[in-house]
Amino acid sequence: MTKNANTMDGYVKKQTMLMVMLVAFLIGFFSGAVFAVYKTPSQMPVQKMAAAPQPHNHPTMTEEQAAKILELERITSQNPDNAEAWANLGNIYFDTDNSEKAIVAYTKSLAIKPDDPNVITDMGVMYRKVGKFDEAMKTFDRAIQVDPRAQAARFNKGIVLMHDLNDAESAIKEWEELVKIHPNAMAANGQSVASLIAKMKTNQ
Repeated sequence: MTKNANTMDGYVKKQTMLMVMLVAFLIGFFSGAVFAVYKTPSQMPVQKMAAAPQPHNHPTMTEEQAAKILELERITSQNPDNAEAWANLGNIYFDTDNSEKAIVAYTKSLAIKPDDPNVITDMGVMYRKVGKFDEAMKTFDRAIQVDPRAQAARFNKGIVLMHDLNDAESAIKEWEELVKIHPNAMAANGQSVASLIAKMKTNQ
């Protein structure tokens, strides 16, 4: 999808920056340090969902976003094999906090183009958002399998391990692997991942 590095509604968007961590998603606290999940373009498995409100009624949606959703829904309806359009639709749903619809759109995109690590990573973030932590873990692992250097997937996997599965030891190991690959990897709050690891070990 075509996104630039910018900030919006608490998210730090990454797309054009090759290995840069993206959108700050859910914030957690550990020893006074803020940890956030990063967004990158992704997709995810179809789930049944209740009828959603019309785009213009969504409380966190701008008129521009609502118009874009309607446009992308038209494009995907006319050309259901357009993986990029499905991914872009998922990204708007991601940005407007409509996780279930993002999951559906991402799933459609990945069914067409299954090896996009950014789309897969965003799918994992959406799984976490709806409380499906095991699915989130599987999805981040899938992204890492496709691209072992995927920063966002590795960092987000650590977030789920630490905050959702209460496994700080495994989270530290995951982030240590991240730092081996990307020594200058940064968390969403601007701290280096290496310094966060050091702080976590001190407080164990």
